[in-house]
Amino acid sequence: MSNCCFKNVYIETLGCQMNKSDTERIYGILSHFGYCPCENENEADFCIVNTCSIRKLSEDKAYSKLGVWGKIKKERALKIAICGCVAQQEGKNLLKRFPYVDLVFGTQNIYELPELIKCNDRICAVREKPVAEGNYNIIRSKTLNAWLPIIEGCNNFCSYCVVPYTRGRERSREPERIIAEAKSIIKEGFKEITLLGQNVDSYGKDLPKKPTLASLLKEIDLLEGNFRIRFTTSYPTDITDELIQTVKNSKKICECFHIPMQSGSDRVLKAMNRRYDRKTYAAIVKKIRDNIENVTITSDFIAGFPSETREEFEMTLSAFDEFELDYSNTAAYSPRPNTPAAKWTDKYIDENEKKNRLAILNEKVKEMSLKSNQKYVAKTLEVLVESSKNGKFEGRTRNNKVVHITGENINIGDFVNVHIDRASTWCLFGSKK
Repeated sequence: MSNCCFKNVYIETLGCQMNKSDTERIYGILSHFGYCPCENENEADFCIVNTCSIRKLSEDKAYSKLGVWGKIKKERALKIAICGCVAQQEGKNLLKRFPYVDLVFGTQNIYELPELIKCNDRICAVREKPVAEGNYNIIRSKTLNAWLPIIEGCNNFCSYCVVPYTRGRERSREPERIIAEAKSIIKEGFKEITLLGQNVDSYGKDLPKKPTLASLLKEIDLLEGNFRIRFTTSYPTDITDELIQTVKNSKKICECFHIPMQSGSDRVLKAMNRRYDRKTYAAIVKKIRDNIENVTITSDFIAGFPSETREEFEMTLSAFDEFELDYSNTAAYSPRPNTPAAKWTDKYIDENEKKNRLAILNEKVKEMSLKSNQKYVAKTLEVLVESSKNGKFEGRTRNNKVVHITGENINIGDFVNVHIDRASTWCLFGSKK
């Protein structure tokens, strides 16, 4: 295998952090076969779109990008591939729909790339079970944060969600392999490690020795170096007392939980096939807040789920106030292939009503974000400096608040104590102490 780069590869990455991590691994694998990452698709010999199918909009973006590349291919030699969740979902249909696409490979086929790129024929490679990990480079994004996947897939089968069909059932990586990768990340100089999983708290349930997310976090927390640890995404009822205490008592694990709720209505939660009700979610949030100082709790909510009444939507709005959520991702319901909710066409909410509810929900998010940020005015917080522009610095607190910093002798990658002077909706402003 050669490490000499003589071809350029460009990857357009859509969707979640897991897709971003997959892209880093794809770049690394291809680097062993003479491909060098480039930032301009017009300079690429090989273009790949790494897709997300969580919403139709993401799917449409991927297809649009393929169309652009198809036009480029008429002018010059270009290899085109599509991978990720849409590829896993649609398979051979993509070769039929896009005659200029050379390669389709699914979420389970990444480590099969060395064989796939040797093939001169148009090919679709979609497996139900993953190819074993190989020992390849990982070409990570040039930031201070490194993605570290620890578990992939989902066993929950929420009625709106396509993940179990595109990522498969839950599969945990061996802790030894994760720890080795964490050590490599620290050695490379990254300042944050984010452990990834569609249900990160389910880590280890499928492994013989039943390690837990908490036990894994404890091991990484003990590694030498000045760095932070994050983890996402949490399923409410999988958050254990052990995990909460581990975050509380650690030195490096950040005080931040992302816990999707999706709806404030018990009836809608049941229709979504979520394994908790509002009372259970409330108890989890209370336990976290009672134990961990300055913790932020963020969430996800869907507006306009099939059959959701206006009153039930109002319950979602009230959940923000009841649980003092610091921030939330939001989306209008989008029917996804193979999911039960996609078949409930007689219960669909009018598109204009969905847009209206989403707009109201987003206003609530802004209100709660400002309220959350205002709590930190006049406090001193540790900030990791992530970027600078025109002499102005920006970073994040341990609990994931964005801070604009003024002061002297500040460098990217520094951990600095910052006095918070004021707050806006989306960020804090402060001065180095």
